[in-house]
Amino acid sequence: MRDLPNLLERVIMAEVSGAVFVVDDDPSMRAALGDLISSIGLQARLFASPQEFLQSNPPDILGCLVLDVRLPGMSGLTFQSKLARAGIAFPVIFITGHGDIPMSVRAMKAGAVEFLTKPFHDQDLLDAIHTALERDRERRRGSAIAVQLRERYATLTERERQIMAFVVMGRANKQIAAELTLSEMTVKVHRGQVMRKMKAGSLPELVRMADRLDARHTS
Repeated sequence: MRDLPNLLERVIMAEVSGAVFVVDDDPSMRAALGDLISSIGLQARLFASPQEFLQSNPPDILGCLVLDVRLPGMSGLTFQSKLARAGIAFPVIFITGHGDIPMSVRAMKAGAVEFLTKPFHDQDLLDAIHTALERDRERRRGSAIAVQLRERYATLTERERQIMAFVVMGRANKQIAAELTLSEMTVKVHRGQVMRKMKAGSLPELVRMADRLDARHTS
């Protein structure tokens, strides 16, 4: 898609390093994790409880969450669900000294990146962090593209939206003209406007845009 690199550069390249939010009630573990994360050039933000994390109003930046399973007041697994309901989308890496298979299965089914049992190797955690940050980077990239596509779509007239919906369903100009009681020339002009406003270089590209917008069902 054309013109997207500049937007993505603004949204993502400013966040090359990323931040790792650690929630663990053990002060020594928090400190050790903070030192490890900082040693590879990442920001380490440390919290003793889920409540403390939420009260910090975590910023919308590239990041991930390293979360202890057993925490006072709220388990890590419960907190994972709460974050999802609140729309906080940081990828989660679980760490625990008391894990079991059902617990790890539940965490992974809920979208966790990794489930590590203490004591774990530093490199295993660092690998999981890099995977989590890449997952968040991809999510943010997709969100940035979606925002720009919605802005483009908003510039279409109602008639252009109707025609776009037919075009991405594979209808020919003649079929669209018959469906909307228009001349083929009028359909052709509107179709050209759709391609120009959406900045689509080809029909397959317009179809991919429509998939993101669900525009097939937008009249």
